[in-house]
Amino acid sequence: MTRLLIAAAISMMVSLFGTKALINWLTEHGIGQPIRDDGPEGHHLKAGTPTMGGLALVLGVVSGYVVSDVFGGIYTTRGIFVVLAIIGGGVVGLMDDWIKVVAARNLGLSKRAKLLGQLVVAAGFAFLMTQFTEVHTTLSFTRFAYPGWELGRVLWMLWAVLLIVGMTNSVNLTDGLDGLAAGAAALGFTAFTFIGFWQFRNPAAYDNPASLDLAVISAAMVGGIIGFLWWNAPPAQIFMGDTGSLAIGSGLAALSLATQTQLLLPIIGGLFVIETVSVILQVIVFRRFGGRRLFRMAPVHHHFELCGWPETTILIRLWIMSGLCTAVGLGLFYADAIREGITA
Repeated sequence: MTRLLIAAAISMMVSLFGTKALINWLTEHGIGQPIRDDGPEGHHLKAGTPTMGGLALVLGVVSGYVVSDVFGGIYTTRGIFVVLAIIGGGVVGLMDDWIKVVAARNLGLSKRAKLLGQLVVAAGFAFLMTQFTEVHTTLSFTRFAYPGWELGRVLWMLWAVLLIVGMTNSVNLTDGLDGLAAGAAALGFTAFTFIGFWQFRNPAAYDNPASLDLAVISAAMVGGIIGFLWWNAPPAQIFMGDTGSLAIGSGLAALSLATQTQLLLPIIGGLFVIETVSVILQVIVFRRFGGRRLFRMAPVHHHFELCGWPETTILIRLWIMSGLCTAVGLGLFYADAIREGITA
């Protein structure tokens, strides 16, 4: 427990002060976020807001994870690979953000280059996990044995790649309002902190020797996000950019794979799924029904903006929805533990 608290505290402090330093440096050098021309009209006022805040977040997470080991922790191979996935997602996002600010346009890496970067990170993580850890290659919901359908190494790797790429893009789509993606992600990582610690207390049932290490990483992510949210709360003084959203998405997916709770991820991250589905439905309706639109704008948070909802109202209501999704996910995890007679 001490290591969890240390990781969260160090990560929060590094992220809090690191984000402020980043705001000052970016403002001094005139580096800000370009805004898409077809976005909601109110967003044009945000043009020039410093971006790439995810850089301080990732630095905070890595610092918290490393320093926490001094307090009786033991690094695990599985935990290190999850941290590398978070860093990898952040690096791909940083390249995308940097191109945007240098070119002063809302387009960074090409879609193909960005997807390629995501695939490299996802495939690298999947290979390392199956090659150098004893992760179960089963399709899992609340633990490796439930439902426990064996996929084999190749199919599990493909599943892992799909999950990581899908989650990174889902978080990226959700990151359209001040604090929205960060707040929802903090709830998700809180859930994985609980899951990791519960698995640590019940090793025989979950067969995950890295469970405490994974809980530490999750706690560090929560701390880092809280530190960043201090400056990202409406009206945001900095955006996380793709640096933050891709790191967060990679972290959520990698943790679900490492804790062997992959099918629980779409429930815990329900808000990200809803935002993504809204975009998919918008595209389908537009193409199938001659240019008609299901929403005024997608993702769905922009629809609510165009309906006249204040940004803070949308933010809080979607945070509530995210909290409910997280609660349902944790409830299902705990219900399975009770049914199997697993008690901490």
